[in-house]
Amino acid sequence: MADLRDAPDHAEAINRLSDGWSRANGLRYLTVTPDSVTAELLVQPHHLQPYGLVHGGVYAGIVEALASVGAAIEVMPRGKSAVGLENHTSFVRACREGVLHAAATPITRGSRSQLWEVTIRDDRQRVVATGRVRVLVLDSDSAVAGGTLTTRGT
Repeated sequence: MADLRDAPDHAEAINRLSDGWSRANGLRYLTVTPDSVTAELLVQPHHLQPYGLVHGGVYAGIVEALASVGAAIEVMPRGKSAVGLENHTSFVRACREGVLHAAATPITRGSRSQLWEVTIRDDRQRVVATGRVRVLVLDSDSAVAGGTLTTRGT
């Protein structure tokens, strides 16, 4: 995991991880630092709901992914992990095609929780969704879903 802690920008390392959701949906990280995470996603047919619009779950997933990655990068040097507690995503404008551009920044970072804000824009830089994720900071030996947390693919 040293490459995640030592590099000033962790995007390349994060893109190499075997994260099922991000990889399956084509989310590509552009910048990953403790203070900012950006990513993009090319809209594909599997991202659309029956009306041909990007499914709200795609927006919520992007919001969750960016906030979780940002929080994790910030707490990992202290031997901690971060998991999402709450995701509030608002759908602002419908989108059917193109590239979604997402940016996340922390609002608060406490010793036990963090709050991240994410904005997703379309190719014309119009806001299509916004969200906030509250993240729980866990000690390395904390149990979650019957086991401890480990990062796959590192």
